[in-house]
Amino acid sequence: MKRSGRLVAITNYFLENPRVHKNLPSFAEKYKAAKASISEDLDIIDQMFRAEGLGHLKRIAGSAGGVMYIPESPMEKGMEFVDQLCERLKDPDRILPGGYLYMSDLLGEPHTVREIGRIFASNFSKLDIDVVVTVATKGIPLAYAVASFLNVPVVIVRRDPKVTEGSSVSINYVSGSSRKIQTMVLPKRSLEEGSNVCIIDDFMKAGGTINGMVSLLKEFNTNVKAIGVLAEADDEEEERVVNDYMSLVKISNVDIKENFISVQRGNFI
Repeated sequence: MKRSGRLVAITNYFLENPRVHKNLPSFAEKYKAAKASISEDLDIIDQMFRAEGLGHLKRIAGSAGGVMYIPESPMEKGMEFVDQLCERLKDPDRILPGGYLYMSDLLGEPHTVREIGRIFASNFSKLDIDVVVTVATKGIPLAYAVASFLNVPVVIVRRDPKVTEGSSVSINYVSGSSRKIQTMVLPKRSLEEGSNVCIIDDFMKAGGTINGMVSLLKEFNTNVKAIGVLAEADDEEEERVVNDYMSLVKISNVDIKENFISVQRGNFI
């Protein structure tokens, strides 16, 4: 195989298998090339990944050494994407009865969801995450996007138990905004004890739902390493019950009478 073809093949492998350790001899054997040639190929791919803002190749020295692709989103690129997201969310046509904001179209766009996942994964990549947890239903596409870059499984917390998932752990929690008692459940087989968990959700107001997930995960003796939300509501009248989190956008005002929405960057910077 010529170098040009080899570069395409190896690059595709890394993009399809982020954060997976691969040793040089396996590449050399597969593409019938010398280790020195493969090493040069990796240098070229690493340079292009960095130049295009896609991340970098992490080289591991030693007899058991190799290489691993670490996806990243440069801060400048992330801020540009979030600014575009803020402009789209400022559209007055998104205002729904009760002061809610319509975001389902954004969560249905593969490119948008993928970039959101890349930004979260870039910020959480050094936390040794084992699993991404979300609550049904709108947070699911975001959770899978983050998990695809971290290369870890997704676990979905539900409101009602399903017969097909076996025995479950159930807790009651207080919704932060409505102050209602609600229930969430998680199958016992979903998580291993001691797992490092990243919680992902689409929207947070007071944080009652996320706080409920944190309480539920304590029943599994897991470690909540990170919390990421696409949008947070900046409401001074609501007491926030979650403090340690990362948001991409902040919605500070939804004025139904004036048909106006105030949106700015979240705290991800």
